[in-house]
Amino acid sequence: MTSVNNGLNPYANYGSAYARAAATAPPSLANALNANESASSSSDAATNLTLSDAARAKLASSGPDKDIVTVVTDLRAKLAGLYLAAKATGPLDASGKLTIDLSTLDRRSLYAMATNNGGTFTADEQSVAKTELGNRFNAALAPATGTAKLTGDFSGIYKAALDYLDAAGSEEKASATWSAQRDAVVKGIQATQQNPTKMPSGIANDPVAAYLAQPDTTVPVKDIAAVAKSVRALLDAQAKAAQEAGKGELVYDSRRKTGQLADFSAIDNRSLSAISLNQNGLFSKEESFAAKQVLDSRNRTSILEALQASQKSGDPSQFSLGILNSYSAMSDEERTASNWTPSFRDNAVASYKSTNHILSLLKSG
Repeated sequence: MTSVNNGLNPYANYGSAYARAAATAPPSLANALNANESASSSSDAATNLTLSDAARAKLASSGPDKDIVTVVTDLRAKLAGLYLAAKATGPLDASGKLTIDLSTLDRRSLYAMATNNGGTFTADEQSVAKTELGNRFNAALAPATGTAKLTGDFSGIYKAALDYLDAAGSEEKASATWSAQRDAVVKGIQATQQNPTKMPSGIANDPVAAYLAQPDTTVPVKDIAAVAKSVRALLDAQAKAAQEAGKGELVYDSRRKTGQLADFSAIDNRSLSAISLNQNGLFSKEESFAAKQVLDSRNRTSILEALQASQKSGDPSQFSLGILNSYSAMSDEERTASNWTPSFRDNAVASYKSTNHILSLLKSG
């Protein structure tokens, strides 16, 4: 297929339904995305997978209806299991390195550990939980920060901070720290509404300012070869479970009449990109193709969400901003697997800036 960029449609080079429709009115683009997603769910391999039991359990574990005593009890049991599997007696070894994977713990559990809710957590457990919560806040702000470096617009960072704070559990929201930080973030949003290109200053308890003042907020990422090995083991475990359950071999095409359909629902995008790129030759062509379909499906969803946010806010520049946030959140491998090139990014930046310029002219007029 030949892609065309007529200068009016900065996403034309992306070469899919939403790119071809971008030159039309936004509702047409939304329809194209929905139609593309619907067609993909009915024909592409592995794109109509449902959540696994493990994924459902993980979502339920952090639900707001769970009382804090149960949260703490379940957490202590989970920690015991993690320590046993790691052959460790605590979260840190003698050299101060983590012995367990804290990413498996939900935010409410981490907050309970960090604040020693129930009085059963050690000083090391409290310390690593606080660090993990800080890392998650940094990770939540990182995409918007990357976008701000491209656009010079700081408003997105404060919006990301507000979203993160508002997703807190009831115990965290009841704290004075949460209230003070949320008030500060709201003031930051109000300031960036007046001038999005100027970073707000002088706001007490501003977590965004504290984040940006850190010398390095980059969270180290796992080597892609190690990611590939981990997801290879995960798929092998699914295949073994299918055989033991008498469901036959693990398959990657929903049109197959026999076998157990692979479940990609709990696999993150970087792992999907490792399967799709298959740099170490650990995956079959069928596995790589299926992973690419799921990754493309998730990208379509993120772009549709950006479009819907733009339509809801009445600000057309939010569409480009949402795409840039998605780009900034990707690892290099995810961008390569998704074909989100620097040229695609630059076109989105140009579209954002030109749209904002037109809007400012209309307001001044």
